[in-house]
Amino acid sequence: MPKLTKKLVEGTAPIARDQFLWDEALKGFGLKVSPAGRRTYVFQYRVGGREARSRRFTIGVHGEPWTVEQARTEGRRLATMVDRGEDPLLEERRRRQDAVSLEIEAYVDAFTNRYLKIHWPSSWRDGAAVLKLHFVPGWKGYALSQVKRRDIALIMDRLADRPGAARLTFATLRRMFKWAVERGDLEHSPMVLMSGPATLKSRDRVLTDAELRAVWLAAEQMPMPFGPMYRLLILTGARREEVAAMDWQEIDLAAGVWTLPVARAKNNVAHIVPLSLPARQIIEALGPKRKGLVFSTTGKTAPSGFSKAKRRLDELALQQMKIEAANAGGDPDEVEMLQYRIHDLRRTLATGLQRLGTRFEVTEAVLNHVSGAKGGVAGIYQRHHWSDEKRAALDAWAVHVLGLMAPTPQGANVVPLRRRTL
Repeated sequence: MPKLTKKLVEGTAPIARDQFLWDEALKGFGLKVSPAGRRTYVFQYRVGGREARSRRFTIGVHGEPWTVEQARTEGRRLATMVDRGEDPLLEERRRRQDAVSLEIEAYVDAFTNRYLKIHWPSSWRDGAAVLKLHFVPGWKGYALSQVKRRDIALIMDRLADRPGAARLTFATLRRMFKWAVERGDLEHSPMVLMSGPATLKSRDRVLTDAELRAVWLAAEQMPMPFGPMYRLLILTGARREEVAAMDWQEIDLAAGVWTLPVARAKNNVAHIVPLSLPARQIIEALGPKRKGLVFSTTGKTAPSGFSKAKRRLDELALQQMKIEAANAGGDPDEVEMLQYRIHDLRRTLATGLQRLGTRFEVTEAVLNHVSGAKGGVAGIYQRHHWSDEKRAALDAWAVHVLGLMAPTPQGANVVPLRRRTL
């Protein structure tokens, strides 16, 4: 058996049947010449000793890119695999299967349907959205197994100025790769040893739907004054001090309106807050006494102890999220609730209204902001107060918030959303 050379490969004339030339320098490496003159490099091997069946792996056709030396180098790689007890044909078959089953766009869809919708019932849309927006576009046509740690790092670098999106993207990708390992689709996650993005600065903080659900349910477990007060903060987007010092004289339950007087409103502008039905029910449930401050045991002084109450709210909210994760078959130890301030409930409402399609000017009016659309010359000539639009926006927000209170699924049994009464 001569050593294969370019001269020998190209000078071998075809005959009436396939003929094989075996390389003397590398056992199993050879050339097949077909009757039509096609020259193909092959590697022949056995896995499991002489009793095992001989198999032939096709390396490629002579020419670009397969020269003799390049084909021999590939043959050495295949020989090394065989020495380790690996079957090159089987590995190639798996590679081809992975190119289909692990194709990233299809895999993200599968992960969304088989994991996120089941185990992240309140926030699966958020997780699916960041995968579609920040991960899939750069990896169409590739397999999940081709993604390396450096690729994830580059994605996170691009999100460095968007801390909220960065945190959610990192958490969702980490869960997807862990799921792939658990299923045997991958041997290792490329995100092992990767540290997550820094904790969000408060000014960037918007609660996810899952966190908002947990905070609401936690507030339901807290007594007067903080339990009802926290739920009103979620529903109205008002400032903490504004709700804490709410006076019964400011409330018109029949009209469904809370009028914040100039003396208490920011920007020296009286603020009319339409009260959605759930907001009115919270206030009505406080009892028949309708005099003095609403959230006060004496009627004269606003509540204090906000720090202690907030710590209790956070404990109950995190406990709620861990219970839901366990009930859904997830790992409670993976659940974390990022730091947030009560003021972030206001930002969450503003962001939520935008998600619901509310006009920017209406959102500004709901928050009693004198900026943007209402500032400068526009503020002088624009006297429309958006009363009807504000009511429609806060009613829609209340429907959204209460829709999040649907029971969480047990295992894979998803329970349809239902409206919850207060």
